[in-house]
Amino acid sequence: MTDWSVNQFTESGTRHLPLRWRVAFAALRTPPPITRAADRLKTLPGRLGTGGLIAAGVGLIAAIAVVLVLVDPFGGGGKTETRVVTITVATDNPQQAPVGTLGFPLVATRNTTRISGPDPTADAAAAALATHPPAPGARRLQAAIVVPDDDWQAGIAASVLAGPPTRMPVLISGRGSVPEATAQALAQLNPRGGGASGDISVYSAGGASVPSGFHGGELHGSSPAEIADQFDQLRQRLTKSEPEHIVVVSSDEPGYAMPAAAWAARSGDPVLFTGRNDLPAPTLAALRRHAAAAVYVLGPESAVSKAVVSQIARVSATVQRVGATGALQNAISFARYTDGTFGWNLNDPGHGMELANSDRPLDAAAAAALASSGKWGPLLVTDEANVLPPELRGFLLDIKPGYSTDPTRAVYNHIWLMGDATAIGGQVQAEIDDLAEVAPVNAGGAGSAGSSPGAGGGAESEQSPAPQKGGQ
Repeated sequence: MTDWSVNQFTESGTRHLPLRWRVAFAALRTPPPITRAADRLKTLPGRLGTGGLIAAGVGLIAAIAVVLVLVDPFGGGGKTETRVVTITVATDNPQQAPVGTLGFPLVATRNTTRISGPDPTADAAAAALATHPPAPGARRLQAAIVVPDDDWQAGIAASVLAGPPTRMPVLISGRGSVPEATAQALAQLNPRGGGASGDISVYSAGGASVPSGFHGGELHGSSPAEIADQFDQLRQRLTKSEPEHIVVVSSDEPGYAMPAAAWAARSGDPVLFTGRNDLPAPTLAALRRHAAAAVYVLGPESAVSKAVVSQIARVSATVQRVGATGALQNAISFARYTDGTFGWNLNDPGHGMELANSDRPLDAAAAAALASSGKWGPLLVTDEANVLPPELRGFLLDIKPGYSTDPTRAVYNHIWLMGDATAIGGQVQAEIDDLAEVAPVNAGGAGSAGSSPGAGGGAESEQSPAPQKGGQ
């Protein structure tokens, strides 16, 4: 019986392992003294790159030793601290160890988990691996989706397939080349087709490249509206079902459109695109195809005008605007919103959430699988990397979990953070973690932070007072 740990993987101790694992351990081995280890780990991301980090993660997991590297997670450019945490698991057979990369690299606190990629491509790869671990007896992944790295609209439209029943992770690729992070994620996920997908294992949208060895299916379109229409038709072929609702978003304002990705994954409701003053023909065709579906326009009039809402009302059963002015406020309003079976209705504690920067709209697609598995919940957005906006602070405080006598019987919030510190700073992560932490509540209902956890309420939403009726 061997008790594996990272520091036991010396050169002699890794000779029996495959070459790629020995390389990974050589890169991450912690030499004495500890200060030299810290120096080596601090320069590791630059020496290995995104692909190398994922490869190193494979080596670590293969040995069942989890190394968590925290490089100044809360300092934002100040003093750097590196900690190596090793979790060891006893095993007789090293060949039983490999289970795949689980969202590497990441930084976690009590109530937050950061997928710390330098770009949405790395975030999407890590999120896909984190949400599709190769557990014994788990349903085999039939297909994945790749979207271009310069087409955030395709990523948001593709998110409708990220949740059940299809559960296809959305990955990001180039036009003409495949990023190493995406190639390695697909190799780990190993989709092989089956079911309604037939022999197609990777669906490619808008010319996104697919690695060799996978049978691809292409979705063509020269505009966001066309690509979204293609994804809606694919969704209908795969699920053989009509949508109960449709979400229409701006094709020009990514910050307002991003929250739709999480809801699409959660609900299976397709996302369609429109201009501010012009409803594109492919979107109109999709709306006619689903004339009985209730339509929700996400965003204020500055993103989607009243004229477009009126156009939708002519062909759809009902249309309702939901949202608010400002991308951050819009996301919070959508998270709180409920109308029958539509909407997150996030007005109490005990939920999962994701947070992304509106400057990285493809992170919405990367987070779609997180929104529809584990601790399900909406996508929130911020436009500040190093400051927690007061509206977001107020929302998190409003749904802060509380307990009267026994914290083990309380409900809890959890927030996924998308991107490295250039997207969401370490100090912001620390503040969010504190706002999500369960707090004691006194007999009068006041929480330890001076506010009642989970009280509900929030910002005013900018939505129509009543649905507009329409028809064919």
